[in-house]
Amino acid sequence: MRRVAAPPCRWLLSRLNGLVKRALQNVGTYVDVPTKRPKADGGARALAGRSVLRPRDVAGDTSRTALARLVDKGQLERVGRGLYVPTKAKATVHHTLVEAAKRVPHGVVCLLSALRFHGLTTQSPHEVWLAIDVKARKPTVDWPPLRIVRFSGTALRFGVVEHQLEGVAVNITSKEKTVADCFKYRNKIGVDVALEALRDYLRAKGRSVDALMEAAAASRVTNVMRPYLEALA
Repeated sequence: MRRVAAPPCRWLLSRLNGLVKRALQNVGTYVDVPTKRPKADGGARALAGRSVLRPRDVAGDTSRTALARLVDKGQLERVGRGLYVPTKAKATVHHTLVEAAKRVPHGVVCLLSALRFHGLTTQSPHEVWLAIDVKARKPTVDWPPLRIVRFSGTALRFGVVEHQLEGVAVNITSKEKTVADCFKYRNKIGVDVALEALRDYLRAKGRSVDALMEAAAASRVTNVMRPYLEALA
C-alpha cells in the first residue's frame, strides 16, 4: 500500500508565523543614517560681510574659479581687474575709498578724500587721494581713479587711523593730520581749500589746537600754519 504525503499546511503556518513575528519586531524601529551636507562654496563664504572682494579673499587654490562661478550665478560683479563687488552689497558713500583700499592696501586716504570723509570741505573729489611711501611703486589700477601723493617717514606714519568701512579696513589720516597736509600741499589743492579745512576744523566739536600743532610739526608746516591759526582762533 502506497503512502500519501501529508499536505504541507503545518509547514506553511509555521513559515507564516515566523514572518509575522519578524515584521512585528521591526515595527517602530528607527535607523539614523548620517548624511554629509555639501560644504559651502569658498566664494559664497567670502561674501559674508564684505562689499569688495579680491581673489586672495577666497581661500584655496580655486579662488578665481569660485569667483568666476559667483559671477556666472549673478552674485558677483567684476568692476575691475581682480576686483569684484557682490550684486546685493549695500554700498555707502565711502564705497570708492573701500575699493581703493582693496587695490592699494598700503595706501593712506589723505588730502581732499580725507577732508571729504571728515566733513571738512565742500569739495567732492572725483579721484581718491592716496598717500604712499616715496619708494613704493606707483599702483596701476583701472578703477577707482587715484591721485597718488608721496609721503615719507613720520609724515606717512603719523596720524593714520584705521576705519572699518563696509567690512574693509581703510587707513585714513586723522582730522588734524589732514588739515596739516592741506597746508603742506597747498600748491596742489589751493590755499582756499586749506583755509576752509582749518576754519571748519576750528568750528567742529572736539577740536584740539595742541593736536593740530602736533600734526603740523609732523608735516613740517608749523610756521606756515601758525599765522592762519592765530587769525582764525
